[in-house]
This record gives sequence, C-alpha cells and structure tokens, in this order.
Amino acid sequence: MLGLMFAAGAAMPVLAADDEVESWYAKFQTTYIWQKKPGFDAPYTGPNSLITKSEKSYTLTADVYLGVRPWKDGEVYLNPELIQGVPLSHLSGLGGFPNGEVTRVAGPNPKIYGQHLFLRQTWNLGGGKEAVASDFNQLAGVVDKNRFVLTVGKFSLLDVFDDNAYAKDPRTQFMNAGNMTYTAFDYAADARGFGWGFAGEWYRGDWVVRFGRLTGPREPNGLPIDYQIGRHYGDQVEFEHAHEIGGQPGKVRLLLWRNRANLASFRDALNYAAANPEDPDHQYIFKVRNGEKFQYGVGVNVEQAISRNLGVFLRAMNTDGRTETYAFTEADASLATGLSLKGGAWGRAQDTVGLALLRNMLSPDRRDYLAAGGISFFIGDGALRYRPETVFEGYYSLHVAKRVWLTADYQRIENPAYNADRGPVNIGSVRFHAEF
Repeated sequence: MLGLMFAAGAAMPVLAADDEVESWYAKFQTTYIWQKKPGFDAPYTGPNSLITKSEKSYTLTADVYLGVRPWKDGEVYLNPELIQGVPLSHLSGLGGFPNGEVTRVAGPNPKIYGQHLFLRQTWNLGGGKEAVASDFNQLAGVVDKNRFVLTVGKFSLLDVFDDNAYAKDPRTQFMNAGNMTYTAFDYAADARGFGWGFAGEWYRGDWVVRFGRLTGPREPNGLPIDYQIGRHYGDQVEFEHAHEIGGQPGKVRLLLWRNRANLASFRDALNYAAANPEDPDHQYIFKVRNGEKFQYGVGVNVEQAISRNLGVFLRAMNTDGRTETYAFTEADASLATGLSLKGGAWGRAQDTVGLALLRNMLSPDRRDYLAAGGISFFIGDGALRYRPETVFEGYYSLHVAKRVWLTADYQRIENPAYNADRGPVNIGSVRFHAEF
C-alpha cells in the first residue's frame, strides 16, 4: 500500500521535498472489462451452474479519489465510485470469479455509492526517514521507517492486508479473483467488498505486523451491513518480512483470519436434507442458519523479484471449510502461483506480461453437500464428480498513452465449480484502464 521513491543508483530512499508533501489531492481512474465465454459441453446443468451457451459479460468502474491532510500525520480519504455491469451466468457456476471487479457491479444501470471513507493516522517512531509516493488513497509525504499506522472507517480489508507486487489489482494486473487475493480468503465485507472497522499496522525495520476487524453482511453474501461489530465480524492478523535474495527484493506474509457470523454448517444442511427428502429446491443450506459460528483460515503470500523486470509470486491458503461462504468466493483451500514480466527487455518498459496457475479446492463437508444435490449461493450443479477447479491465466498489458493501458487476457478453467462432468471453459477478455 505504501510506495517508496528512489533516486537512480541510490541506496537510500529520496526524501520528499516540501512541495512533494501533499496536503490534498484529487485523482480519477476508470476501468472497463469485457469478457466472452464460448459455449461448452456438459451432461447436466443445475440451478447455479455456469450456463453452457456462449455468454458475454462486462464491468465498468469509475472512481474519484479525494484525500486531505487536516493535521500533522493525519489523512482523510473519500472515494465515490460509479459502477455498472453484467456478470457471466448471474455470477454463478465458478469457484473463482474470472473478473475480480464483478462483485462490485449491480446490473446494467449505472449506480454511484461511497466506496471508501476513512481516517488514517500515523505515529512516527524513529529509525530514519523514507518517502511515501502519491497514489490512490495515499498522499505523498515523509514517514519514519518505524511507525504505527491506524486506519478507521469504511474500507476493504484488501486495502491493508495481502498485498503483492505482482498479483493484486484486477484493474491493472491479473483479472481472476484468485490472483487478486487468496480465493479461499472469505474476508468480511458487504457484497461489494467493503465494510466498517479498523486496522493497525506496526512497521519496524524489515517487519510489519497488521491486525484489524471489519463488519460483514447481515446475511451471507448480502449488501446490507451488519453493524454489530462486537458480535459479528472478521478478524485478521498478518506478519510481513522483507528480504533480499541475490540482491533482489522479496517479501513473505503470513495471514491468520477468523470470522464470527450467523452461518449455516454443511453438516446441518445434510441432516436437513436427509430429514426432508422431498424438499424441491435443494437449497438446504439456507434453511439451517441456526446460530453463530466461527470460520478460520491461514495463508502464506510470497513475492520475489528475480531481476529488474521479472518477478514471481505464490499464495496458498487453507480454511476449516465447515460453513457456507460468508462474503467472498466458494473455496476452502487455494493455491496460486505465477510470474510478471515487464517489457523493458523489448523496449516497452510500461508493458507487462503475466502468467499464472490457480488451483481451488473444497472441504469434505462442502463436497458432500454438493454431491447430495445441495445448492449454495454461487455454485450447485445438482450433482458433483469432484475435482479441484484449476485455472490458467495469461495477459499482456499494453501501454498505449500516458496513464492509459489496453490489456488482452485469456483464462482456461478446468472443472468449473469443482465438477469434472463440466467444462473446460475458455474466457477471453479485453480491458481498458486509465488514470488521471
């Protein structure tokens, strides 16, 4: 989230001059993603399956980023966003969404909502100075290397946790949600990915420790927020260490998270199904939300530069997998790895090539539920011949003008919704992205 400005050939960060310490700013971005899925064969299709016929999808987001520094080491940010779009198959039929922007949209009619509204306060604790570059939701300035940063308000957990230099932003990098964060990270948020709460970050030397709590939805995967943050919430702690290998920078992160919410367990849903064999809709899981339950998981995130232009990454996460999805995707374990290559080698320094492989998996409880014909929020074919859902993604981002990029992206998904009886599915994408 925080960037450093370095002088060419210098070993230490270049401190920002007085005119580089921003007291306020206004920035803008817009991203349009168009996707097409050709038809594919499947012996059967359930209520929440990916539709077998050819489909088109798109998302459009436009954001205004406003930031002000009202007092020393204090920052306030407001981010209104316009959204519009249509997902593939009504957002059903896949464990990992092929467009990480898609959960924000709400149909073909444009809507405006308040995405971010938060206060950030920094307590500088010495250890030398470093510069922070101007970026979205980040005023340029100078901070101590040892510091504590508190963020309070409405934001996304992904604004603070699980950063990665090569796989983070579907607007500029890989598009699949499993390259935006762990597919299995069921982070607390409303249906658009945001919530109210706080996050603390303690920077000391090569280490960063982060912790935070955010609100979740009133009902799983819903838009209305549950403001009972003392009762229903998502907690997370992350440890980050920076290092060098062969003179090239890298980082390792360990993330621990836990949610508490009114959720249904798969075992309760299976017991209900056994007791009610004539239930016609097979939405068993929606009928057994009978109390507060905990979810938890652990993830490892690695990024490593190989050279000035080439970097690699890896994310792996495992969860308990006993309850329905709270707020993100239907996955109980996930693995993603890949590389990002800048175009400096062929004279296109602002172009990027990315290649990634993803593997999403389900817990035994969720598998049994789907195999019994159960329907959940995003998936449910009416039957299941289980195999992990695997995804290959490759993209080329072409810099076409100052702060404007055009990207071609291809994804091939084997075993969509973890079902070997369906697929494979091919998805082609085109993305336009501009920043001002």
